[in-house]
Amino acid sequence: MRKRDHNILANAASLLICGLLAGVVVAAAAFPAVALSGLAAKAGGEAFGQLPDELVVKRSPQISYVYANDGKTLIATMYDENRRDLPLEEMPKIVQQAILAAEDQKFYEHNGVDVMGIARAFVANKQAGDVEQGASTLTMQFVRLSISYSADTAQEVVDATEDTSKRKVREMRYAMAIEQRMTKEQILEGYLNTAYFGNRAYGIYAASQVYFGKEPKTLTAAEAAFLAALVKFPGTYSVESGSGEKTAVDRRNYVLGEMVQTGALTEQQATLAKAEPLKIVGKITPNGCVQATKSTWGFFCDYFQRWWNDQEVFGATAYDRERSLKSGGFRIVTSLDPVAQDAADKNIRAQISVNNDKALMLAAVEPGSGKVRALAVNRNFKLDDKNKPKNKLNSDPAKKRRGLLGTYPNTTNPLMTGGDGFTGYQAGSAFKLFSLVAALEKGYPLDFTMATKKVFVTKFPISGPNANCGGYYCASGQGGGVHNMWTAFGSSVNTYFVPLAILAGVQNTVNVAKKMGITFHDEPGTNQDDLGYSNNASQWGAFTLGVSATTPLQLANAYATVVADGLYCEPTPVQSITDIKGNELSVAEKRCKQVMTADVARAAVDAGRCPGGDRSAYGECRGTTNQDSRGIVGKPITGKSGTTDNSASATLTLSTKQLTISGFLTNPDWAHDSHMEHGVVNPAVQKTLRDFMKGKPAIQFTKPSSKIAYGDQISIPNVECKTIDEARAILRGKGFDVEVAPEQTDSKCPKGTAAGTSPDGKTIRKGMVQIEVSNGKSAPNPGTGPGPGNGPGQPPPPRN
Repeated sequence: MRKRDHNILANAASLLICGLLAGVVVAAAAFPAVALSGLAAKAGGEAFGQLPDELVVKRSPQISYVYANDGKTLIATMYDENRRDLPLEEMPKIVQQAILAAEDQKFYEHNGVDVMGIARAFVANKQAGDVEQGASTLTMQFVRLSISYSADTAQEVVDATEDTSKRKVREMRYAMAIEQRMTKEQILEGYLNTAYFGNRAYGIYAASQVYFGKEPKTLTAAEAAFLAALVKFPGTYSVESGSGEKTAVDRRNYVLGEMVQTGALTEQQATLAKAEPLKIVGKITPNGCVQATKSTWGFFCDYFQRWWNDQEVFGATAYDRERSLKSGGFRIVTSLDPVAQDAADKNIRAQISVNNDKALMLAAVEPGSGKVRALAVNRNFKLDDKNKPKNKLNSDPAKKRRGLLGTYPNTTNPLMTGGDGFTGYQAGSAFKLFSLVAALEKGYPLDFTMATKKVFVTKFPISGPNANCGGYYCASGQGGGVHNMWTAFGSSVNTYFVPLAILAGVQNTVNVAKKMGITFHDEPGTNQDDLGYSNNASQWGAFTLGVSATTPLQLANAYATVVADGLYCEPTPVQSITDIKGNELSVAEKRCKQVMTADVARAAVDAGRCPGGDRSAYGECRGTTNQDSRGIVGKPITGKSGTTDNSASATLTLSTKQLTISGFLTNPDWAHDSHMEHGVVNPAVQKTLRDFMKGKPAIQFTKPSSKIAYGDQISIPNVECKTIDEARAILRGKGFDVEVAPEQTDSKCPKGTAAGTSPDGKTIRKGMVQIEVSNGKSAPNPGTGPGPGNGPGQPPPPRN
């Protein structure tokens, strides 16, 4: 047979099929039930008969917006598809006209299926031997998109988009059904909110933002036509490179010409629009925390996303919750305070470079709410490029020898908050807060005195390299002399707090830490078993000295608990969450509980005023570890510094009534790194708190009761110049716990007799009284020694 004869027969067959199909479609429009059998034959049998009568149109994925605590400053956008639905009334007429001119000029005339269009397309495609005309109406396209978004499996998505007659017939069936229950305006609105415009822009709102940096209501005719032209060929123009511009402009001009044919524009208007230069001023919408609006805000953003993925209300699994965040169209106002965050970032970078293997980390929490106001570190929140890595060699010698890279300057590890195997770092003497609270809860007042020694040997057996006191754990450090809680906390006396924890009960001390939010973990690959110790802590003598790992966020929140009068609030990165329907979700509400009496908390705060150079409510501070803090912050403060063995970490936690900040300097890659300096961490914490407090009121801490401050006070007998044995007998007769000072002191009394007591005057019933031993020399002239209550050679602390 000649080729020409074959074409003639083929065309004849095509016309016949076209006529039959047109007849089926017309019948379906008029008599849907009667047409089912004919459509089923074309679709391939029983599959069509199994379709539901109406398509369930599900909402398409929506972009979620994450804001700072002012509700205006954008932190990040989260999406699977960049889309934000708009009602049709917020889409200008010119946009509607452009999309109809480009996609379906008979939209308001047909019932979902353009019969003549299908016939023309069938003939054209048969003649061309390929698909050149689709003939899908805007309604049918909307059906295809809706089926894709309603799919539960990947195969269902493929079935919704594959080029088969089965898919086409299904679309026609659904299109007619939708037209019976939705208005044309509803269908057009749904299409404009669902269509893909390229460059990760779904829907007209996102397209307007990505390409022109504006909302749809301000689009010009030329811009509307440009966007309408993209729907058919969304991948041919690149916002980032500008490639494909000529083709895009040609298609824009084609749409403008079609708008003249539909009467949307005059010839003159179209000519002016065609002459309008294409000015793409928008950009691809950033997605996720690695593309946060400020790179330094990425760590907070990541903390928020981890928090979200832990909330069961958003889905059964972490995967479901992430999909909910990236498709739910939520408006999330976080707790991040831009003032606190920017101050933390600035003051960290003033102290240390991002290229330093040491990490200077700050976490800030609001007392009484648990709202996390800042998370900052001298790192870039980004994944290091494996092909062109910027990270330096790991500082752990064993890993360095293997050529492994460290986590600086680039990392996405949760350094300040923990997670993914990160359990934190030793906080040192900052943990003394927990033994102080435990003792207060046991009834020991702030004025509880003990005669401290330079070395305190416990009765807790210990083995290994730390067994340097005859097989028992011992504490050493600054000590000597009588201290109460104020002075011991101010001077950070190890040999006061280890016996204090024993008196209060070490397990009680650990339990205090737990209820204040400190968590415990096993350390993989080490002998450190904090979780096991925490549940059987009766002989964990070193706990109060901060040997257990914690994070800056947990430590900040623990100190915030006492500042909030004992109200523990679960740390949270959110203030409000609103769903796509405008409903505010209760999951953002604060979660707080009272974990100690207000008086105990206030007493702990009062002791915490001593280390930073502030003045306690009772004027009892003596000795400081970071005396300049009060002067730098310029407001009433409480807190504590900490240093671990070999200075593997240095910490400082400071708080006003409005904000608590905990700073850590350590090496996350190598726990045995040493020589961490308070001269680095202290200024960062102090100046960040100062900067945050500028313009905010100086709120005084509430004074604890005199009972918890001094307990049941009784007079101490005068034993001056008596023999040591006589003095000891007299004091024990009054019920005091008595010790003799290891060194002699200047006194008018004969050498070897009692020079007096420390303390003198009054102290708590059954408290510690130390007998001072005279050296037989006269006391120094008044005014030549240190001032009362200030420690050797220290100036008086600033007053509030």
